[in-house]
Amino acid sequence: MYEQLLNLDPVKINFSKAGMDTINFVLAFVMYGVALGIKPSLFKEVFKKPKSVILGAICQLVLLPALTYLLVVILNDRITPMVAMGMILVASCPGGNISNFMSSLSKANIELSVTLTALSTSLAPLTTPGNFALWGGLYVRYLNKQAAGALQPLEIPISEVMITVFILLGIPLILGLLTNKYLPKVSEKLKKPMQIFSILFFLLMVVLAFGNNLQLFLQYIWYIFFIVLLHNALALSIGYGIGTTFKVPREDRRTLTIETGIQNSGLGLVLLFNPKIFPPDLMNGGMLFITAWWGIWHIISGLAVSVMFNYSTRRRLARAQKVNV
Repeated sequence: MYEQLLNLDPVKINFSKAGMDTINFVLAFVMYGVALGIKPSLFKEVFKKPKSVILGAICQLVLLPALTYLLVVILNDRITPMVAMGMILVASCPGGNISNFMSSLSKANIELSVTLTALSTSLAPLTTPGNFALWGGLYVRYLNKQAAGALQPLEIPISEVMITVFILLGIPLILGLLTNKYLPKVSEKLKKPMQIFSILFFLLMVVLAFGNNLQLFLQYIWYIFFIVLLHNALALSIGYGIGTTFKVPREDRRTLTIETGIQNSGLGLVLLFNPKIFPPDLMNGGMLFITAWWGIWHIISGLAVSVMFNYSTRRRLARAQKVNV
């Protein structure tokens, strides 16, 4: 497996700027659909009980990068340096926008989900380069010095990140809340179709983005499939485990699970395609494949977790009805 993973490093994956812009637009569209189901008054309840917000931030910004490093240590003899650095980069990214949609599907705390996504994204200029430098530095120093070339100082302009946050989160959220407040009947009619079509559009955009690289992707997918599967399962388990340990409400526990398990791998790709951060002559195909496959897999796993949570809710309601009868 190690030898096959080494073949990934020379591979170059090309994403056009237009393709990335389109995906960003779809992410904003997804956020608008989620915002249609949010009542502004409920945000107050989130900050009245900040326990879940604090736990969610710890899961995303501290535990996920730290336990990812531990996973890399365990898999060190089976994975290449660039694959390991790709895992650390993904874990250093903030939560993904699609997590808000998954939280709505899971009957989780949507307001908490939006709060955690906004918080982790706003802190990304510090936490993403900080976590990548910290855990990547430990990997290079103690496990594999061959990865030193991938450990570049990540300099993310705060103004650029804030503008991106506002476009992808702020504007759709404001528009959704305004629609909900001033056009409640329209909002009610649009809410469900928007949520369904939003996820379909997002999946379509991901497929189109990989269109030019489909053959390469299919050729190497099985070598990274189980690595990402294990890594993502770890992330989901962190959120669920912390929520269970600290006895947060069921809806909050679901949100912590989804928020920790869904990362903004799009940001990771943007960083990887930035020649000022990762030089073009750096053979980082392993990082690219790990980050790109995360962008697809966390949608699949997020939907699967949502289905399980919904099934659990239906069973609980069914038992309650039998007791009442």
